[in-house]
This record gives sequence, C-alpha cells and structure tokens, in this order.
Amino acid sequence: NKSVNPDEVVAVGAAVQGGVLGGEVKDVLLLDVTPLTLGIETLGSVSTPLIARNTTIPTSKSQIFSTAADNQTQVEINVLQGERPMAADNKSLGRFVLDGIPTAPRGVPQIEVSFDIDASGILSVKAKDKATGKEQSIKITGSTGLSKDEVEKMTKEAEAHAAEDAKKKDAIDAKNNADALIFTAEKSLKDAGDKVPADVKKSVEEKVAALKETIKSEDKEKIEVETKALSEELQKIGQQMYQKEEPPKEAPKEQPVEGEVVK
Repeated sequence: NKSVNPDEVVAVGAAVQGGVLGGEVKDVLLLDVTPLTLGIETLGSVSTPLIARNTTIPTSKSQIFSTAADNQTQVEINVLQGERPMAADNKSLGRFVLDGIPTAPRGVPQIEVSFDIDASGILSVKAKDKATGKEQSIKITGSTGLSKDEVEKMTKEAEAHAAEDAKKKDAIDAKNNADALIFTAEKSLKDAGDKVPADVKKSVEEKVAALKETIKSEDKEKIEVETKALSEELQKIGQQMYQKEEPPKEAPKEQPVEGEVVK
C-alpha cells in the first residue's frame, strides 16, 4: 500500500527537521517548487503554460510565439498563474508590452518569451523579437509565495470546473484553427493568382465566407465541419499547382516484354 497518512507525513517531516536542527541528519535537500502553473495569455484569451506546477526551482523555460494579426507592431504579455485553461480564470501577476516589431504578415514574427525563476522565487519574464533583438521584461516577486490555503483554493477551483473549462477551451481552439485556415486559404489564392481554375477559386472563396460567418457563432461542431471542408478544398489548389508544374511525360521508348513487371 503506497498511500500515506497526512499525519504520518507531518510527523516524519517534524522528525527529519528535528534531526537536522540537532545535527544528526546532514544529507537532506529541501526543494522549493512552483505552487501553481505559470504562463501567458494567448489568442482567444487562452492561458498557455510555460512552467508547470510543482516544478523544482530555480528553473527556466522559453517558447516562441508570433503575432495574431497582419502588420502587428506590438504584443502585450500578460503573465498568469493558475491551473485554468482560460486567462480570465487565473491570477494575473503582471503585464508588459513589447513594441517596435517590424510589420509583417501574421505568424511571421518570432517572439521568444522566457520565464526564469531564481532560488528566491523571483520570476523574471522577458519577451524578445528575434528579428531586431529588441526586448522587454518584468520582474515579479512573490510568484511562489502563495499561502497553502490560496494554492489549495485555486487547485480545487480548477478541478471543480475541469469539464466546463475543457469545453470552453475546445471551442476556442476550434475558432483559432478555423481562423488560421482562413488566413492560409486567402494567402494561397493570392499567391496562386490565375493558376487556380475559376471553379476551384469560387468554391474556396464561398467556403471561406461561410466559415467566417460560422466563427461568429459558438457552434463548435459546425466550425469543425466547415474547417474540414475548407481544408479539403484547399488541397485542390495544391494539386492544381503541382499538375501545372509537372513536365510533360515522354512516350516510352520500348514496350515491356510480356510478363515483365513494370515499376
């Protein structure tokens, strides 16, 4: 039986601490951990985790993000603490803005967001534009200094709302995926120009228009169905492009003899 009685844990802890104070136990390493998950707010007001709860500190983690709109010249970094998938349901530890990002289509800029927690529990968050090297940062003290009751309350809230939160997160993901595919479709049509047959172009444009309307609703299933339909239609553009680029096939010089396997 691997279950542990909480009273026994406290008793064992007290015995070890007593031994340390008395000089009897020397090889005990007391490890501090992050009490709750740390992350940032991303597209659709989603909380994207960078450092998971119960990670031993000091620790650091970085991840590449990008812009959500064309010609976006700044991003706001909202630093979050908590276990819920939506930003509004977590605790905001601080915000800062990285500006001066060169204008570019959405998804092109590379913004590296780095989290670093030192042994004292001080959290440093930095956002750096990889193209220009420009960066902004914030220091947050007390990110690991929550009381046991606060941690327990936030953890229990996450557990109580798990099913509802998952449903909400899935709906946001469906919208984000649809939005990204619309962007890809419009860019593909623009890049392909007159190489796309009129009927294929018309079909893609109609599906894009329909999906834009459906995104405004909360109908996750319908969004997913129409996203899939647009994705399949987009494949036709790729097929048409490849067919036009293929060189004409030469007639075979020799016919295979009867019984020969043609590979």
